[in-house]
Amino acid sequence: MSGPAMESNHIYQFSLLNALMDGVSETGIPVSKLLTKGNQGLGTFARMNGELLLLDGKVYQLQAEGNVREAGPDEQIPFAVSTQFEVQNSVDVELKSKDAIDEALDAFNDHARNLFMTYRIHGRFEFLKCRTVRGQSYKGEPLSDLGKKQSVEEYYDVIGTIIGFRTPKHNQGYGVAGEHLHYIADDRSAGGHVLEVKAKEVQMQMAVASNLHIELPTTEDFNAASLVTDDAEVKQVEG
Repeated sequence: MSGPAMESNHIYQFSLLNALMDGVSETGIPVSKLLTKGNQGLGTFARMNGELLLLDGKVYQLQAEGNVREAGPDEQIPFAVSTQFEVQNSVDVELKSKDAIDEALDAFNDHARNLFMTYRIHGRFEFLKCRTVRGQSYKGEPLSDLGKKQSVEEYYDVIGTIIGFRTPKHNQGYGVAGEHLHYIADDRSAGGHVLEVKAKEVQMQMAVASNLHIELPTTEDFNAASLVTDDAEVKQVEG
């Protein structure tokens, strides 16, 4: 890997969620560049073909039907959020639902509602419901349309890792306000964007992030996009 190292728990972001909502996803940064921007992250690939998960030096493409492949260094990423995650707190938690993640973050630091929080959850999950976007069928197809034909899979009694970010409400449109989390199985056999989760006891590592570095595309597609936040559509698509 090349380039300056990311400072611990600073967040790097390429492009805006609103750009995906407007269908801007032809090009971006290469996988090799994202690998210099931290040890965990989320995003998508060109034409929004699947979900992206960055974990400890590798970038994975989480595909429809839950398939997983390691991405090559030159593959394009039109949107990503990453961090050099350094654990500030680690606890064993029960996840009765996805809401329990928010509760655990608040228990760790209840004065970070308007800051970013990052986390990593590992262990055995009783149940996971995950989605993957199948990709654009034409240039400029908006994310809201892709959400209507996404692949949804359910997993029971699986061992793996969830990477997540909690983004404050004031950043909606730049990113996904609230929880945004992706899952990958330990054996790399499955993964996706997490819609629902249950676990009796898993390890949850957390950190607060107050520094955000955004790199914007300079393409004609990006500059022609309206980039207006539709809160209802974002919530419907990102779950």
